[in-house]
Amino acid sequence: VPEVLVVDDNAPGANRESLASAPMTVFEMIEGLPFEGEAGRGLLFRTNRGEIPAIIHRAPRHRAPSCELAIIWVGGARGGFGGPAGGMYARLAERFLNKGITSLRLNYRQPNVLPECVLDLLAGIAMLKGTGHQPLVLVGHSFGGAVVVAAGVASSHVQGVVCLSPQTHGAGMAGQLSPKALLVVHGKSDSRLPYSCGVQIHDWAQEPKQLVLYEGAEHRLDECKDELESLLLEWIPTTLTSALSG
Repeated sequence: VPEVLVVDDNAPGANRESLASAPMTVFEMIEGLPFEGEAGRGLLFRTNRGEIPAIIHRAPRHRAPSCELAIIWVGGARGGFGGPAGGMYARLAERFLNKGITSLRLNYRQPNVLPECVLDLLAGIAMLKGTGHQPLVLVGHSFGGAVVVAAGVASSHVQGVVCLSPQTHGAGMAGQLSPKALLVVHGKSDSRLPYSCGVQIHDWAQEPKQLVLYEGAEHRLDECKDELESLLLEWIPTTLTSALSG
């Protein structure tokens, strides 16, 4: 399991050379203006492997310190913050604030390099865990579907994984996600990654799992964005709160 360390660069004993052998060490998180649009607030992770840009949408705290709920959103092979369905990630991140759920929209240091992108996502998980956010749901589109499967298997803080128009390459560990919940969504008219990819990942996985196929929807799921948003607005809070009630 890859390890991500989050340390205070100014803390006594913090030694970059001694931590250089770690897969990833987050030395500092710099908060500032959003990197895209007006929603959320920019957050830059400074690590021993480069800088990870992110946007955080912080929900007001109202649960026990270790039971705050959160989502991490990642894009496809080119990275970015917006996600499919016309920039759905930013819209949903704002809507989830009313449900008391924090969102972290994460970009990649090296887009399309699966092991590095998984480390980026694990750094986001480690940061949210350190601020009292668990359980978590991970959402990834296309290439990002494989990223969230791998990170979901690696991290015990993940309660659910959502794969949107996912690729099969790198997602073969889906069978190891259980008992974490899996939602796979694919458009039946996807001309980039056929919907058989989503079916295959769903078949690999064990329960609990759900497969949703949208007629006439292409790779970016623009044609079903309203239905998709309604699905996620129900599935994600249900999945997160089931961890607290369980």
